Amino acid sequence: MSDLGTYRDIGVSLDGNVATVEMRRPPHNFFDSDLIAEIGEAFERLDADDQCRAVVLCAEGRSFCAGADFSKRMDTGTVNEGSRSRHGKHLYKEASRLFRARKPIVGAIHGPAIGGGLGLALVPDFRVTCSEARFSANFNRLGFHPGFGLTATLPRLVGAQQAALLFYTGRRIPGDEAVRIGLADLLVPQDEGRKAAQSRAREIAQSSPLALLSTRETLRRGLA
Repeated sequence: MSDLGTYRDIGVSLDGNVATVEMRRPPHNFFDSDLIAEIGEAFERLDADDQCRAVVLCAEGRSFCAGADFSKRMDTGTVNEGSRSRHGKHLYKEASRLFRARKPIVGAIHGPAIGGGLGLALVPDFRVTCSEARFSANFNRLGFHPGFGLTATLPRLVGAQQAALLFYTGRRIPGDEAVRIGLADLLVPQDEGRKAAQSRAREIAQSSPLALLSTRETLRRGLA
């Protein structure tokens, strides 16, 4: 039997060859280093599980992920090693674990994916979304340089010019526009998003496991 682990803020399940990793911090699933670390651990366990061939990343609540939890001070590598909390986790080190995941991932983006939440939404290989979703790289509006690898992942999907517009303006775009510009792949009714993501993951899981891993490694080389 697969050992999927025990977690505080996520749920992990395996149905056939498709795993589902669900964030459980409703209503908005604000992230901190601990949540990202749990997702990273889940991905690593699933990478080591031969039964799992594809993963769905989803969330409960109103938002997919509305960004970072600003009520907590997170270590992003901008402070000296000596000033870190003994129990603290380096946010970007934990996030890099997500980009090192080896199995294909399909994201079910049913609601807002804002700021770092957009970065998290771009970790998957594919995104299923709905008209009610909202996507925004609002860092410049808040006075920050974009984080969570977005200056690498966003241009790969939508092109440099469109990425610059999204960064510079921080505009929020709905799911149908996200699909039109290549930020998402499939538009479905909101209540069908997870089912559609799992269907795509099952389709992916029908391919040769070793060929999937090697092809994905080539396509995503350099992201981590």
